[in-house]
Amino acid sequence: MINYPTILPDTSEFLSRPAKMLIGGQWSDASGGGTIDSIDPATGTTLTTFPAGTAEDADASVRAARSAFPEWKRMSPQERGRLLFELALAVEKHEDELAELITLENGKPLWEARKEVTTAVTFIEYYAGWATKLVGDTIPVSIPGKFLNYTTREPLGVVVGITPPNYPLTMPLYKAAPALATGNTIIIKPSEDTSLVAIRLGEIFTAAGLPDGVFNVVTGLGDPVGMTLANHEDVDKITFTGSTEVGRYLVKASAGNLKKVSLELGGKSPNIVFDDADMEAALKGVFFGIFFCQGEICSAGSRLFIQRGIFDDFVSELTRMAHGVKLGHGLNEDTKMGPLVSRNQQQTVLKYIDVGRNESATIATGGKAPNGQLADGFFVEPTIFTDVNNRMAIAQEEIFGPVVCAIPFDDVPDVVTQGNDSPFGLAAGVWTRDIRKAHQTADALETGTVWVNCYNAFDNASPWGGYKLSGWGREKGAYGLDLFTQVKSVVVNYS
Repeated sequence: MINYPTILPDTSEFLSRPAKMLIGGQWSDASGGGTIDSIDPATGTTLTTFPAGTAEDADASVRAARSAFPEWKRMSPQERGRLLFELALAVEKHEDELAELITLENGKPLWEARKEVTTAVTFIEYYAGWATKLVGDTIPVSIPGKFLNYTTREPLGVVVGITPPNYPLTMPLYKAAPALATGNTIIIKPSEDTSLVAIRLGEIFTAAGLPDGVFNVVTGLGDPVGMTLANHEDVDKITFTGSTEVGRYLVKASAGNLKKVSLELGGKSPNIVFDDADMEAALKGVFFGIFFCQGEICSAGSRLFIQRGIFDDFVSELTRMAHGVKLGHGLNEDTKMGPLVSRNQQQTVLKYIDVGRNESATIATGGKAPNGQLADGFFVEPTIFTDVNNRMAIAQEEIFGPVVCAIPFDDVPDVVTQGNDSPFGLAAGVWTRDIRKAHQTADALETGTVWVNCYNAFDNASPWGGYKLSGWGREKGAYGLDLFTQVKSVVVNYS
């Protein structure tokens, strides 16, 4: 059993009671009485339970959100913005508690969890500022007569946000903050692996004065909760972050009432290191790009392309760095990498490692789950594959864990061809001192984001989304407002 520091009293108090769902301002158990265990992935032990929501619960949340929508829509942008700023302050007030809860539920080290809370606060603040800045256009018209044509941007209505387990605080807020700022009401259906943080967020929002029904949290399995929400005729919008498989299902489910859908899906991102790169910076960026968040991040730089002349030396140094990673419970300050979020995800990653072995790839380091005191947790060692070609399954399919495939390349055309040879197109990294080469490569890569001499450099104002099977639409920034608004054109004849 892993020993870890004593948790805060507020965290302990929250975990001492069964968690409940938030529907229309009321805290409730599942209508069927079922519960799901919340598991500490570092130890495999149960933290507490939360409701296994039903189709009836999902339907109730839609009714609550619909009922709250007219008043929330009518609220002035200034009032909505001010309230969102208050919500940001409330989250910040609970920073330490939320960080602990993220670590206990997700497994990531506490220092990463603290960064997540800070990001969450700034994200709410960012969209709070946008609440008063939604503008339309005045459009010149050419038809005979005197006409004024202007546009307005209006909320969609009831939004459903379905979120993954890797960022249990920021992912719900990536959906909720812009949705609320633009006058929508929202239902969050969090991952069943990390539902506690969303529930605690609902408690904080309620205490801060958010009106009943504006923000709802329904927990449970994808079937029935997610399916009911996806197919619901009174839901206007689904925003989803997760697997491409589920994304395809949501597109089909939206056909009934043609609800709007935005998707942030999987990735198999190329991280490209040219031989003229700053090697120290590139090594740090590559390491961070794949082993941050245990590799459980859609933008993970899991395909590492290294120019042939520096390939062996770069892999050797990266292997040395991976050897030095301290695995452990995220609440221990010396932990550098925590467990994967669930036993199922651990087994999935280990199966992919076996696939790599069977494909004759070579494991330079890692490749297994640790024994000893970590054996009960869902850990996987940082793993580096060499002798990989880009057509192998481990180079084409998203593993979602701390596994990187190192692949040599010759020049810009070669690496662009290999980099684009993927069903995904979420992100990419380019490491070079040559500005022309940087722009040529960035221009040719088929991805929604290209980082040059950095990786996983996120900003609230920068749009985020992918090409190909990596999704539809762009979250964050001004582009993120488009996902939650619709345009009305008003034509006035004043001749």
